[in-house]
Amino acid sequence: MSGTAAGDELTVVHLMRHGEVNNPDGILYGRLPDYHLSELGRRMADRVAEHLAQRDVTHVVASPLDRAQETATPIAKAHGLDLATDGRLIEAANVFEGKTFGVGDGALKNPENWKHLVNPFKPSWGEPYVEQVVRMMGALDAAKDAARGHEAVCVSHQLPIWIVRSFVEKRRLWHDPRKRQCTLASLTTFTYRGDRIVSVGYSEPARDLVPAHLLAGAKPVKGKGKAAGKAFGA
Repeated sequence: MSGTAAGDELTVVHLMRHGEVNNPDGILYGRLPDYHLSELGRRMADRVAEHLAQRDVTHVVASPLDRAQETATPIAKAHGLDLATDGRLIEAANVFEGKTFGVGDGALKNPENWKHLVNPFKPSWGEPYVEQVVRMMGALDAAKDAARGHEAVCVSHQLPIWIVRSFVEKRRLWHDPRKRQCTLASLTTFTYRGDRIVSVGYSEPARDLVPAHLLAGAKPVKGKGKAAGKAFGA
């Protein structure tokens, strides 16, 4: 930015959650390959690309997982950019990956899995929250450096996005998954002045495309596997 000291320049980093995934069986897909966007998910990605088309985006990067890459592709294309990949933006690891999750009809039906639920503060079922903060802050800082004075878009996953936002906003990291404000295809926006985050914003450019039971704060609906999986990210 001309006329702005290097330490005072503003850089905006949008941390975007991927669009809806084709997952009819309600599997907790986690880091598994070959889980792609549904047709609705592709519409969500296109909607956000349109929303950001006139913004000063100079860097687009995504988690290596298929759904994140597919969400980021139309955004990079709209700005004539190559899509970068950062492994630090990946979904949180969890022991229930590849399973359905429920008390009567999923992984919790097996008593052998109960031991993984003993400590929700860490959490005991997957990647520690603190480790998610470290890698996500590293990814945000890298995107900020790549787009200094401009804007970057990083496509990631619900749980890591919510955890790093909670850290920046000085909230406890353990939380009620039903209260995460991180709807499909949403943007959690970090504004930096120099190297310091000065504000955090949130928007839902594709809100009208998101099924009601998957909106931020929606109550779980019986039989909706995707909603049940919120506890572990997605």
